[in-house]
Amino acid sequence: MSAGRVGRPHGLDGSFYVTGARPRLLAVGTVVALGEKASEIVRRRGTDRRPIVHVQGIEDRGGAEAVRGLELMVKAADAPALGEGEWWANELEGCEVFDGARRVGVVSKLLELPSCEVLQVTVSEQTAEDLLVPMVRDAVRSIDIAARRIDIDMNFLAG
Repeated sequence: MSAGRVGRPHGLDGSFYVTGARPRLLAVGTVVALGEKASEIVRRRGTDRRPIVHVQGIEDRGGAEAVRGLELMVKAADAPALGEGEWWANELEGCEVFDGARRVGVVSKLLELPSCEVLQVTVSEQTAEDLLVPMVRDAVRSIDIAARRIDIDMNFLAG
């Protein structure tokens, strides 16, 4: 799963900003893949919004620039456990969405908006019509990852 992308270098020691960061996946000691190479995060600074990481094997600004734009990937087995009612985006993507017995569409991705996370649901493949469903109890009745099914309340969304 993606922990973000390598952004611009920070300083001279090989540290870099992470863009599109998923902070929980950027803990010190986490092994991340940068292309074909796996490296351990040895230092993390900055904020959750703008993290700065240093990984083993990248020792200077030129090394950080060389991996700029690469995705930082973490094996699902190495990801920290989530609490009750929490899911990783890749677990939700591809789930079918229903309002009771009526099929609404398929989750194409999870978006992080300033107020909350939302499911982007593709309603129609032909028109590429999307529905945004906030990840709040009033909108999402249930999520069953094993069944790849999410039940939402369209009355709440229309209301």
